[in-house]
Amino acid sequence: MRKIIIAILLVFGIFSDAQIVRKYSNEFLNIGAGARGLAMGGSVIVNQNDVYSPMWNPAGLIGIDRDWQGAAMHAEYFESIAKYDYLAFAKPLDNKGGVFAISVVRLGVDNILNTTQMIDSEGNIDYDKITSFSQSDYAALLSYAFRPGGNHRLSAGVNAKVVYRNVGKFANGFGFGFDLGLLYNADSGWSYGAVLKDATTTVNFWTVNQKELSAVVNGEEFNPAPKDKLELTMPKLNLGISRNYEINRDLELLPEAGINVDFAKTAALISTDFASITPYAGAELKFQDMIFVRVGLNRFQTVTDIENLKRKLSFQPSAGIGIKYHGLTLDYAITNSGVGGSNFYSNFFSLKLDMGDFRN
Repeated sequence: MRKIIIAILLVFGIFSDAQIVRKYSNEFLNIGAGARGLAMGGSVIVNQNDVYSPMWNPAGLIGIDRDWQGAAMHAEYFESIAKYDYLAFAKPLDNKGGVFAISVVRLGVDNILNTTQMIDSEGNIDYDKITSFSQSDYAALLSYAFRPGGNHRLSAGVNAKVVYRNVGKFANGFGFGFDLGLLYNADSGWSYGAVLKDATTTVNFWTVNQKELSAVVNGEEFNPAPKDKLELTMPKLNLGISRNYEINRDLELLPEAGINVDFAKTAALISTDFASITPYAGAELKFQDMIFVRVGLNRFQTVTDIENLKRKLSFQPSAGIGIKYHGLTLDYAITNSGVGGSNFYSNFFSLKLDMGDFRN
């Protein structure tokens, strides 16, 4: 039963007659990657400068200045029913002054019960016709970061995204889009970042298998195919500001704050018909560039209490730790999954290998 409920939450947006532009299209790409960024509540638009940068701000890849980096992350939601994985590789390009990266993301729910053919055309129930299927979202990101005009304080980055979404035998869709990012390090020590996700809108083209989806009982058709086969993901803008503080010889504090802007009306703290704005904040305390403690706040929004119908402020806290040794970094985060409006917290583990540090 739990799997059926979760499947309904994940698939409902696909099999509905909603408008072509949907608020939460390809939302799995907004989860982020890397336990460091998740522990800081996504407060890494400015200061994520490694192989995890494509999921936050591709301009941050410019921080990789030698050899190559690899990364992997795994997380499970809803008592291991949904699984989220990330793999990435990044390498500076010789004599080009830029950094190239490739990333792969998957969010999936396996072994979902398929009951569409359980009732025959005369209304008879046959439990032997119950089968199972998987619902999976995939994305491949090709990323490139460089310094425009050779400016050592400015970096720019771009993601070219290919999205594949599959709902068993019922439907599948392909999508294409771009993300654009900028970073600027001022003389004052402050750093600024901006990323425009789905800059040109990401377009998903859906193919629906009406034969598998539809069920006819007593002459009435259930689960008709949606009319809209085209889905658009609107742009999202993230802005951030950060500065590193050296407390003493061993300790450094790196805070970041900013806003996330959705060009749609949502339950965000500030919401209009044109755009919705949500603030975020987070910090990382670093000890000898070896041990890291992180906290973050994000997803500020107003929600209605179902008991007294009053509006109240809601937000998502997060926390985590990390340890680094000879180019190998292991990070852990605990935070809300952010999938389907869930209030359940999940554990994230991620690993990064920096061959530049590892060889030294």
